[in-house]
Amino acid sequence: MIFNRKSVVQILREGHPSTLFAAFLYFDMSFMIWMLIGALSLLIAQDLALTPFQKGFLVALPLLGGAFFRIVLGLLADRFGPKKVGMSSLTLTLVPLVWGWVGARSFPELLGIALLLGIAGASFAVALPLASRWYPPESQGIAMGVAGAGNSGTLLAIFLAPMLAVTYHFGWHGVFGLAILPVLATLAVFWWLAREAPATHSPKGARPYLELLKVRDLWWFCLFYSTTFGGFVGLTSYLNILYHDHYGMTFLVAGKLTALAVFLGSFFRPVGGYLADQIGGVRLLSILFSLATLSFLSFGWFLPPILPAIFLVSIGVLSLGMGNGAIFQLVPQRFPAQVGIVSGIVGAAGGLGGFFLPTLLGSMKEVFHAEGTGFLIYGLVALSCVLAALLKRKSWEGTWAYGTPLPGVLQEEIPLEGIPAGRVPMEVVFGG
Repeated sequence: MIFNRKSVVQILREGHPSTLFAAFLYFDMSFMIWMLIGALSLLIAQDLALTPFQKGFLVALPLLGGAFFRIVLGLLADRFGPKKVGMSSLTLTLVPLVWGWVGARSFPELLGIALLLGIAGASFAVALPLASRWYPPESQGIAMGVAGAGNSGTLLAIFLAPMLAVTYHFGWHGVFGLAILPVLATLAVFWWLAREAPATHSPKGARPYLELLKVRDLWWFCLFYSTTFGGFVGLTSYLNILYHDHYGMTFLVAGKLTALAVFLGSFFRPVGGYLADQIGGVRLLSILFSLATLSFLSFGWFLPPILPAIFLVSIGVLSLGMGNGAIFQLVPQRFPAQVGIVSGIVGAAGGLGGFFLPTLLGSMKEVFHAEGTGFLIYGLVALSCVLAALLKRKSWEGTWAYGTPLPGVLQEEIPLEGIPAGRVPMEVVFGG
């Protein structure tokens, strides 16, 4: 990051603090809604008598929706402005919440709700550009750290939703209804505080995405991020099912243990970005993927008692969270003029990974009647990423520098002046 001698208050005042707060609030509320089905999955599964495959697929579907809508909202925000798109997405988020409150009596209905919740998961593509455009390059780290802290909404959902449903007897239908109130409040605050940046940004459409798909390194980043971020959000959605079904934890205890994993993965993401800045992103990724491989292969093979299980899962999720930061330490070095577009593509790949992991875990349990099979497969995927990181390390390290355009690829108009080589704008370290 850039060393800035100004105080945090001075830096934030250089831009538009009310818009920054609105972006954070929108991001935070959206991530909370995105994870709602995962947080309530045990109650929903009990009420509808779902099979293991249905459980895994249900909690995975919002992640697939998030991957799809992230690109859609990114394109719309670029054309119509983040504030308009943000207000529209918050309004559309009310549709699955009302549906879950007054309807949702069958599994197919829940699938429709889960897919529409992906609109909330796509908030990354709106909140960060909204705040980013108000701040100069040397202030992006702090500003995007504030906006990106909205990831904490995941923790709120995992912690609060089961408590409201069970302890306060609202039930899972009632929690969907209660969630409407903070969304409406957020919509009002967002309308009141958020402002579009005065700088004009010409719409780019879909062509830059199509051009970038020809670059091989982009696909390596997609593989890595679908494993790290996909693993993080996928496990976030599935862990309470694991703790309840396999270890016999109550709804509330399973939710708290899942919240612990969410906290570790979220908190250590910027730590991973910082360490990658010090020792190199590829080198750190090879270490983190190795830790994840050992953790998940050990868990899948031994299926240990609850305390060792919590330890192994925590180490694995912590490694994935740090890996998220490490990957986005590399992105702006390889694609210095296309950070925004590449972040959208790679972020969508992360959502796809999050969709496949719970589906894999649930289907393997149903087919083999063993909880560990899916974790073994995921551990082997992490191992393949270790080998890939080692393979690419020699060709990647020392060959990238900021400000070097990629030949034949349409450049995105993102000001990166003043960013030292080897340092990463923190907007992509904290983002989802």
